[in-house]
Parts: sequence; structure tokens; C-alpha cells
Amino acid sequence: MLPRCDRCYHIWEYRMLPRDVVKGAASMFTDAVIEASDGTLYFSVASTKFGLHNWELDLLEEKPHGQLLKYDPTLNVTSIVLDHLGFANGVALSANQDYLIVCESWKYRCLKYWLEGDYKGQTEIFIDNLPGGPDNINLAPDGSFWIALLELLPSKPRYLYTSRLSKYLIGAYPKLGKWVIGVEKKAMVVNVGSDGKIIRGFDDPTAKVMAFVTSALEFEGHLYVGSLHNDFLGKLPLI
Repeated sequence: MLPRCDRCYHIWEYRMLPRDVVKGAASMFTDAVIEASDGTLYFSVASTKFGLHNWELDLLEEKPHGQLLKYDPTLNVTSIVLDHLGFANGVALSANQDYLIVCESWKYRCLKYWLEGDYKGQTEIFIDNLPGGPDNINLAPDGSFWIALLELLPSKPRYLYTSRLSKYLIGAYPKLGKWVIGVEKKAMVVNVGSDGKIIRGFDDPTAKVMAFVTSALEFEGHLYVGSLHNDFLGKLPLI
């Protein structure tokens, strides 16, 4: 999710750069972007090998092809901040912009990358062992974060995912991937404090209202959730 629509031109500006500016950029699956107060853009590349229409293959290969990139509009330069991420997804800046959070969907965790202070340039785990694969993440008014979670490995026999035969079949017939991975099964979002601890969460285990929720944004006492599989936004009162 872009911070504001009037900033979309930054992404087009980036796409106009030579493809060899960033290593591995020739087959990028650009995912999320956030703009810092100085105009710097931080954005995730879910996979440098697979694209939007065959993302399931990235999970099945079980190799980290994701990246976190930084675009400096002053220098017109894009550089790699973090490499070898497990399907890098949502990106969010802290309230003071002294660190940012990037989601690793396949690893069920989010990383914290320090931008300022004594730990500048260092990376640590922000939250681990989430109950679903983290997708998009957004800063809440109180400084906490809302994270949309995907159910990546459902209650189907695990051998369908781990066996070489299942991987071969899904590689040959990608549509089977959605059935095996089961990301459409439920909707879930969690509110995580700046200390990396879950404060509260909401879920729809039967997906009667919305399924495959990929983003959650708090605004004026309500939580707005979006899904790739619905043509509407969900609105949930928080007060």
C-alpha cells in the first residue's frame, strides 16, 4: 500500500532506472513501499526470481529471494538494504522513523532494521512465530503496528507440501499451489506494539465476510482491511 496516491510517481521514477542498477532487479516482484520524511523510499521485493502470477513457486523452492531496497531521490540511486529475505512483503516506518519493519511472509516473522541511533545499520527480529505469514504492515496512530496475516500452511497433510512429488506437480500446474498452500482459508490481523509484542488481534476463521486479507490500516477509530479476493473494503470499529 502506498502512503499516499500523490507519491506514486516515485515508483515510476524507479522503474525508469536501468535494470542493472540493482543486482537481481531484472526479475523483480516489487511489493510494498513507504516514504520517509526526507523523501527516501524503502520498498520490498518479494522475490527476485518469481513473479506475481507464480509466487507459490517461491514458497515451494524454500530459498530466500526477497530484498529490502532503498531509493535515494537526491542521488537517483537504488541500493540493497537487506538481501536473502523470505518473501519480503510489507514495510513500515516507526513513529520516530528511527527504524523500519519489513515482513518475511515465508518465515512467519518481521525484522527490525535500525535507521538511527546506536544500532544504526543493524537488523534484529521484531516479532517471530506469528500465527500466519505477515503480509502488509501499517503504523497505527499510537505507534504500534497493524499486520495482516495469511494462513500459508493449512490443516492438510503436510507431506503435500514437503514431498518432491507435490513440488513437481505444483511446478507443472501452478493452480494447484493455491489449493495446497491454502491462503484463502481465513482472515486475520494482529496489532503489535513497538516492543514486538502482540496487543490484540481479530480473525474470521470461516472467512464468511472476507478471505485472504492482505492489509489493515487504522484511521479515526476504525480498522480498514483490504483483500485481493474481494471488491470492497472491510471496516471494523476499534472503540
